[in-house]
Parts: sequence; structure tokens; C-alpha cells
Amino acid sequence: MLSRIAESMFWIGRYVERAEDTARILDVQTTLLLEDSGDEETTCRNLLSVMGVDPPDDSQVGLDLVLGLLAYDPLAPDSIAAVLAAARESARRARETLSVNMWEALNTTHRTVTSGQFRRMGQGASFRWVRDRAALINGAADASMTRDEGWQFLVLGRMIERADMTSRLVATASLAGGVGSPWSNTLRACGGHEAFLRTYKGLETERGAAEFLLLDRLFPRSVVFALSRAEQCLDNLESGQRVGFQNDAHRLIGRTRAELEYRPLADVIADLPAEMERLQVTCARATEAIAHRYFAGSEGTHWMGGRI
Repeated sequence: MLSRIAESMFWIGRYVERAEDTARILDVQTTLLLEDSGDEETTCRNLLSVMGVDPPDDSQVGLDLVLGLLAYDPLAPDSIAAVLAAARESARRARETLSVNMWEALNTTHRTVTSGQFRRMGQGASFRWVRDRAALINGAADASMTRDEGWQFLVLGRMIERADMTSRLVATASLAGGVGSPWSNTLRACGGHEAFLRTYKGLETERGAAEFLLLDRLFPRSVVFALSRAEQCLDNLESGQRVGFQNDAHRLIGRTRAELEYRPLADVIADLPAEMERLQVTCARATEAIAHRYFAGSEGTHWMGGRI
């Protein structure tokens, strides 16, 4: 496969996942702020920190600024508007690989954002719309794309982004201490609150929530699930390899997944922020390794935000 196509498919997966995850987080956090404004600036700064976004110097950080930086401002590189535009641009570069249904879903989503309709929906409705559009785009891909190399790169990008984002949410919940219900909010942001309650018979504990979001092999937004799927994609891209792994990304992801699964849970959660930071570094290094191996010489789109 051409490196241009491979890179475009990889970044479509990441961009769409990033838009959906950002919408999930904002939906939960803005609802909580409306119910209890409390220390709005601290909450907003923490939210920007989770997303790896630095607020403007000497500015008061409030909800309006956060919504601009993370949702509506197309010039803010980490905003939903910007990443959906980048997803559409990547799709344009790989148009011959996409199914008609997937292209139409991405293109319609892009037009809704650029027309201003996305912003006019209002907070709750716009975030739900992004989640619905991401589900439609992913569903169109699942239902109409052959499981060739392009598909593998699409899912690979999606899963690396998902592991990274879940790790950021887990780290934030662990730092919140006893303030509010951080783990419950994190489960909701990941779309896993109901699944968690069913799995743990309605008993909600911090240890159980951390275990579920990190290690559950059946929950599609857990870190281990995402890393395992990323490994499968790399396996499929390197089919025929009989001994070891020549792909540095495969080694990085596989080692991190194994360390999470085989270490005692108590050791993992003893210092969750540090563990999650190491996971984020792994995701960044794996992305660099993938680019070096598969995208060398490509002039495709790169991640627009402040992090890989």
C-alpha cells in the first residue's frame, strides 16, 4: 500500500476517535459545571491539562475558553472542529480507498461543522451529535470496508488514540482524590458506567473502576482492549513473520500491554499518574515507530495538536 494512503487511514482513525473522546469528556464535564459551578477555573484548567492543551498566557480560564479551545474554534488545533476538518482532509487524500458510505459520512460531518450548524446546536446537543457522527463514520467503515491494509491502519490509529485518551482520564480521576465523584464521571466519559455496574454488580469502588478501565478485556474502551486490538492490527500488517517482531511499535505496545496485565493491580494503581504518563509516552513512541516504518517519504497530514 502507498505510504500516503496508509498514513491517511491511520490519521482518520485517530482524528475521529479524538473528536468522539473529546465530545464525551466535554459532555460530562460541562454538565457537572452547570450543576455545581464551584471552582470553575480549577476544573477548567484540569480539563485542559487532561487534553494536553495549554491555556493562553495570563488569561482567565473559564467554560467559554475551554469550549473554544476544545470544541468550536476551528483555529484551535485540538478542537473538535479542527480534528474533524483534519479527518476530512485525510479522507480526501485516501478517497480511492474509502467506501462511498464512509466518505459521505465524513464529508457531511465536515460540512455541518464549517457551516456553523455544529456550534449553533448548543453544548449538550453538539456533543451528542459528535458522538453520533463518530459512531456513523465507524459503523460505515465496519460495514463497508474490506479488511485490507487500509482497514488495519484505520483501526490501528483509532486504538492508539483510545488507549492514550483513556489513560489521561484515569490519571485525572486518581488525582482528584475525594473531591466529587471522579471515577463515576470518568466511567461516564468513557461510556462505560452502565457496563461497569453490570460487571461489578452495582458495587462502585475506585479500585474496581481503575481495574475496569485499565484491564477489562471485554470493554472496548479499556486500555488493555485498545492495546490488544492495536497489536492485532500490527500482526496483520506483518503477516508471515515467524520469529520475533521487527516492528518497534509492536514491541512497545506488546510490552506495555503485558506489563499492565501481568503485574499485580496494587502495583499498577499505587502511582496511577506516573503509570499513565508512561503509557502516553508509549503511545507517542509507537506512533513515531509506525510513521518511520510505514509512512517514510509520505507528505501526508500529521497530528495538528500539541501532542502526537
